[in-house]
This record gives sequence, structure tokens and C-alpha cells, in this order.
Amino acid sequence: MKNFIVTFLLGILLTTNLLFCQKAAENSDLDKKVKTWLDEHAYNWHDMNVPYTDGKLLYDLVLKNGYTSALEIGTSTGHSGIWIAWALSKTGGKLITIDIDERRHNQALQNFKDAGVAEYIDARLADAHELVKELKGPFDFVFSDADKDWYKNYFIDVAPKLKVGGCFTAHNVSMRYSGGGIKEFIDYVKSLPNFDTHIDKDSRAGVSISYKKSE
Repeated sequence: MKNFIVTFLLGILLTTNLLFCQKAAENSDLDKKVKTWLDEHAYNWHDMNVPYTDGKLLYDLVLKNGYTSALEIGTSTGHSGIWIAWALSKTGGKLITIDIDERRHNQALQNFKDAGVAEYIDARLADAHELVKELKGPFDFVFSDADKDWYKNYFIDVAPKLKVGGCFTAHNVSMRYSGGGIKEFIDYVKSLPNFDTHIDKDSRAGVSISYKKSE
């Protein structure tokens, strides 16, 4: 009986190690594929996509905090979504991303597939003004890069669905983009006692990062 138990436990250990090694190999292969694809396309992004450095910032935020349930408002053709999904592939999470433009949406779907991260993304062709209200959440990471005059509204709709410890990020919030609702959005989020907001200093466009401290 004792030998049986030892053999059984060794079998479990070997199986666990095998699965771990297999998963590590899969992650390594995905890392190579995504990084190579992003590097090859680093200077080809248009259509209101974020620059490479801002994509890396989003990747770092998701990975550092172990976020798993992400929402992106404004897919464009998928640059930021690829960075976010790449990080989520390591945390075991998934991204919901929304865009209203069919051409951009279809191009993003192809880019997600080509970059190797499609399985980590639920891309929706929809009006974010309506869909964001309907999504149940909860989310622990949100990236807003759609119509700037609606940033405050997106935040108000998402904040109750954001987990404590999660963060709401928004693009193009530097002083040169202060019109179109950006100033109203920044003033609003900075006034909230249960959110800690700062603007990343390394982003030329400006990325605001608002951590939810409490309900």
C-alpha cells in the first residue's frame, strides 16, 4: 500500500512538471511570436493607434498588477489590444475590446490573429456609448482611447464595475489635448477620494492612470 501511494504521488508530480514545462514552452513560443510581430510593425500603426511606448506601458501595468479582466474602449486596428492581450496571456486573463468602425474592427481581428493573441480577445463591433453601460464586469483594467469628449461618461459607467485595486487608464490626456472633454475628465477623476490618479510622464500623448482605492 505504501509503495502504491509513493508511486501515485510520483506520478502526480511528474505529470504536474510535464504540464508546467509544456505551458512554459507554449508561453515562450507566444512571446517570440508576439514580440517579433510587434517589432516588425512598430512604425506602421496609424488609424489612431497608440505608439509603441504607450503599448508597452499598458503591457507593464497589466503584468505588474496581475490583472485578468480587461476592457478596452476604442480598438482602432488593434495595436494597444495586442499589448494588453499579450500581458493577459501571462496572467490567465482576457480582453473585451470595442470599436464602432467596421473597417477598423475587421483589420483588428486580422492583426490579433497574425500576432497570435486572438484567443485572449473578445472583440466587439458596437457603439461603446451603449455597450459600456450594458457590460456587467467586473473589470480590473480599463483602457479608454475612443471619443475624448466622452471620457468622463465612460469612466462614470465603468467605475462601479471596476474592482478595488484595479485601474482606469485613458490615452491622449496631455495638455495639448486639453480640449474636447479631456480637462473635464481629468478634473473629475482627480477629485474622487476613492481614486488615485496620475499622468505618466514618459508618454508624449499622455496616459492617465487612476487606481481604485475603495468603493
